[in-house]
This record gives sequence, C-alpha cells and structure tokens, in this order.
Amino acid sequence: QVQLVESGGGLVQAGGSLRLSCAASGHTFSPYAMGWFRQAPGKEREFVASITWNDDNTDYTDSVKGRFTISRDNAKNTVYLQMNSLKPEDTAVYYCTNQIGYGTRWSHWGQGTQVTVAS
Repeated sequence: QVQLVESGGGLVQAGGSLRLSCAASGHTFSPYAMGWFRQAPGKEREFVASITWNDDNTDYTDSVKGRFTISRDNAKNTVYLQMNSLKPEDTAVYYCTNQIGYGTRWSHWGQGTQVTVAS
C-alpha cells in the first residue's frame, strides 16, 4: 500500500516562498507520475502541477506558471513543490497524489498540508 506524507506548509506573507515535500513509501514505489492538487475553503479540489517519474515531463495550471516549480528525487521517493511569489489566492490545503499509469486516475492521496498566504 502506498502512503504519501506532505510537509512544508505554513503561514507566509504575500510575495513569500514555501517548499512543500511529499514523501512516498510502499512496496516497489514506481508511479507513472506525481502530482499536487489544492483545495481552498468552499471550492473544489483543483490540479496544481504534475511531473512524470522517469522523464521529468511537467505540467502546471495556468495560475501558477512561472511561480511554482515541481521536482522529484527518485532516490528519496519524494516530490517537491517550490512556491514563489505567493498570493493570497494560493491559500489552500495542498495534497500530494500519484498516478499508476498514463491516463489512469490519481490513485493515492496524502493527508494534505495547509498553506496560508497573508495579504
């Protein structure tokens, strides 16, 4: 069973930075891709960024392009989300997830980490 544990959230002023981490554990962890989603109060969970595990293809939602960077460390089974130039509208619970194969659903989810950006 895959377990995903996020860390790195917190309170930051607008314009500041945070780096989220997601550590994965489980037997022969080898996903097709890892992703970050977020959910703000009263809103649906939305896609933020993803990265393929073996060839570094990345994808971002338009609102974070140029500000957020997703990366991975295969040796540590860890994916990161570097968030710069944070805005109050980035405030949300951020979730890590994995995708077993191309085109499959996002299958496992972490417990989430709160990011709050003060104006």
